[in-house]
This record gives sequence, C-alpha cells and structure tokens, in this order.
Amino acid sequence: MRRPGRARKCRGQVAEGWWLLSWRGILTGIVFIRYASEALMAGCIFCRILSGEMPGTLVYRDEHCAAFMDIQPVNPGHVLVIPTRHAAQLADLDPESSVRLFPVAQRVAAALRASGLRCEGVNIFLADGAAAMQEVFHVHLHVFPRYRGDGFGLRFGPHYQEPPPRAELEEVATRIRAALGG
Repeated sequence: MRRPGRARKCRGQVAEGWWLLSWRGILTGIVFIRYASEALMAGCIFCRILSGEMPGTLVYRDEHCAAFMDIQPVNPGHVLVIPTRHAAQLADLDPESSVRLFPVAQRVAAALRASGLRCEGVNIFLADGAAAMQEVFHVHLHVFPRYRGDGFGLRFGPHYQEPPPRAELEEVATRIRAALGG
C-alpha cells in the first residue's frame, strides 16, 4: 500500500514527466520534478561540455550562448551554437538566449567565410524534436561551411515539386495564426 505524499511513477521515464501524485503529494512531486530536471541537465552532453566535465573546443562564449566545434562535422568548420541555459526544445528557450543565438550564428558564419576554410556558402540548421532529426536535446544551431560537391544535402518528399492549392495554404495559415493567438 502506498503512503500519502509519495510520488509514484505511472508511465514512461523521468524525462517524459508522467507522474501521478496523491492529493498530499503535490509538493513532493514538484520537488521530485525539479530534481529530475536537474538530473536530465546533468546528463546533457552540451551542459557537461559547458561545465567542463567533458571536453569541447569552444570558439565563442558569452552569458547567454556558446559555440563549439561539432565532433561529427558535415564539413571542417562545423560549429554548434547553443544557449548556456539548458533548453531541450525551441519552445523551452528563454527570450534572452533566443535573441542571442542567431546573431552569434551570423558571426560564426562570417568567421567561417573569413577563416580560409573551404566555404562557398553556409548552412544554418536547427532540428527541433526527434522527428526533425534532433539528436541532442539541448537547443542548438548547426553552422557549417558548404561547397559544391561536399556530399551533404537535404532530400525533399515525393510531392515537393507539386505546389499545394492556394486554398490549402490559406487553411494551414489560418490554423497557424490561431495557434499564434492572432
């Protein structure tokens, strides 16, 4: 028999946050969720790089974001720009960090072009969620040099060349505007 005030796991892992609390267990659950969140950040490879627990080759760091070399680069010069405060997905990102990420990515892109590395263009890429190919659940922008014949590419779906009817675009836009609150 479960005692009142104890949190009980009812489904999934801590990361999924599925917890059932007794009516007296709300405070226990909040404290537990806080510690679970701290444990997740402690396991985040990017947080561990920023804290110095793991090696990382930094090229930039300020109060809100950092940039370091990707250990699996698309091309030499592949840099990751991340917020210094943990945010698993874009919706979790605080406004101060959000406003700093892109200007840092722009500076890194300019540095890639000026560095002497082979760089005919630059891609800036953000994957938000597993379906979008996010592998490390700490928001990050990939900034990497591109050149003709480098072998990297995005593949479009089978219907990409067939533009949707304007009515469909309008219907989708209506749904997005509603979700934006305006």
